[in-house]
Amino acid sequence: MNLKDLYINFFVSKGHKQIPSAPVVPENDPSVLFNTAGMQPLIPYLMGQKHPYGTRLCDYQKCIRTNDLDSVGDTFHHTFFEMLGNWSLGDYFKDEAISWSFEFLTKVLNIPIERLAVTVFAGNDIIPFDEFSYNKWLSLGISENKILKTTEDNFWIAGETGPCGPDSEMFYWRSNDPVPNYFDGNDDRWVEIWNDVFMQYEKKADKTVVELPNKNVDTGMGVERVTAILEGVNDNYLSSIFKDVIDLISDISKLPYEGNEKPFRIIADHIRTAVFILADQSLIKPSNTDQGYILRRLIRRAIRHAKKLGIDILSNWDKQIAQLIISKYKKYYQELIDNEEIVYKELENEKNKFNRTLEKGLKEFVRVSNKDIDGETAFHLFDTYGFPIELTVELAEEKGLKVDIEGYNKKFKEHQELSRSSSAGKFKGGLSGNSEIETKYHTATHLLNAALKVVVGKDVHQRGSNITDERMRFDFNCDHKLSDDEKKQVEDLVNKWIEEGLDVTVEEMKKEDALASGAECMFIEKYPDIVTVYTIGDNVSKELCGGPHVKNTKEIGHFHIVKEEASSAGIRRIKAVID
Repeated sequence: MNLKDLYINFFVSKGHKQIPSAPVVPENDPSVLFNTAGMQPLIPYLMGQKHPYGTRLCDYQKCIRTNDLDSVGDTFHHTFFEMLGNWSLGDYFKDEAISWSFEFLTKVLNIPIERLAVTVFAGNDIIPFDEFSYNKWLSLGISENKILKTTEDNFWIAGETGPCGPDSEMFYWRSNDPVPNYFDGNDDRWVEIWNDVFMQYEKKADKTVVELPNKNVDTGMGVERVTAILEGVNDNYLSSIFKDVIDLISDISKLPYEGNEKPFRIIADHIRTAVFILADQSLIKPSNTDQGYILRRLIRRAIRHAKKLGIDILSNWDKQIAQLIISKYKKYYQELIDNEEIVYKELENEKNKFNRTLEKGLKEFVRVSNKDIDGETAFHLFDTYGFPIELTVELAEEKGLKVDIEGYNKKFKEHQELSRSSSAGKFKGGLSGNSEIETKYHTATHLLNAALKVVVGKDVHQRGSNITDERMRFDFNCDHKLSDDEKKQVEDLVNKWIEEGLDVTVEEMKKEDALASGAECMFIEKYPDIVTVYTIGDNVSKELCGGPHVKNTKEIGHFHIVKEEASSAGIRRIKAVID
């Protein structure tokens, strides 16, 4: 049985309800471009909001991380991955969480206890040693020598303030060498496979820490890593998750995996990630900004490595790989079936665009290669035209020219640092989000959606949104640029509803009843059978939503549209502020 099925079945047997995987593009979360962890879609509920499925939850969640994109190509880094998680929202705590983790690992996955080791929080000047977790692991049969007390990486907090607490990590001896009778945290043959986070405290702005009245449990287990461990391979790309994809790339390229590992892994990883982004209901397309930029970069990097393997990039190699990936995952993710043709079409479009870009790059190379190529020029060829440095060096050598590799590496490092600092801005949110002003913007998006239906047409639907404490961004389907008159009508209608002081009410109901009542939602498949519906006024707006919202529209303030522009084909974007 698949690891995902084993996990869900186990926790359902322990009284948990399975919740659907959220889309890879988060709704109304400005802190990240993509859902980066299993707990991220659950942030409002970890903060105290009631979940319609109750207090015991489990799921498998699609995640995308690109902060270490350049590491993809080794045996274990991935841009797309799946996380298994189980949560207690003020229900059970350390005793049950640790017991069930141990039971799943040793009884369901049949991992020998001698191959397991754990860490617990050692304590510091503010937070005491996690004695309960230590004693619990001992009672389950983990030897004292394999329980490491540490403060490194064993205390979790999302930001500077908010819910936090100790965690306990589980490690597996991933080696054919004899298992030592002690746990050395610096020995990389011990591989982390699961983490139980105990949200026990709250860190205040003045740095003080207090006990939370309702304590939560948040756990995470990576599907790719654990599958490789269970199958006894030290390379994730040789596990059943990737092996058939790797074999297909070998068939297409007529080359073996051995000796070509890096390009094979990059192609397999990047096409898989591109498939999930393109199939997402947010309708992200390759572009030069935000999620679209990441998508474009992934597809083009895969193409560059396909060229390196001698694959004819104008053939349907990418579609073949995408078809295999969709066949492997469609049982679990309906959007792969619904948007299959979109995936193939956009991969083809981007491939053709990139091929034209490469041709332009070759012309640019001819123009600049009348002398040795400095680092800035080499980086310009890479950044603008997608020329990998290896291609620039190869072409330069054919003309008897040198390339300033050191200068290129310096520029590339500067680019990486800029990207990381930009990502840091995107990733700084998390549990510290949902401020008062963001809550106002959240309700304003519902009013904007309703106003667009009145002014532009009832077939207008939200396709994405992004909120910070400075502005809101709202994407919607529309086949034309809004006229100045349309923008003014929309703005005036939103402000009319704000000034009328309409009550915002909330109720829980069955999903089918909510839809039958006319409630709208952006991603129907992400919602559980019992949903939360927010209604504004008597009949202004009714939407499925996780919240939070103001109680009355008068709290919002004055609404003003700053800009309206194209986001992608058939999708328009409005940027607005409230004051």
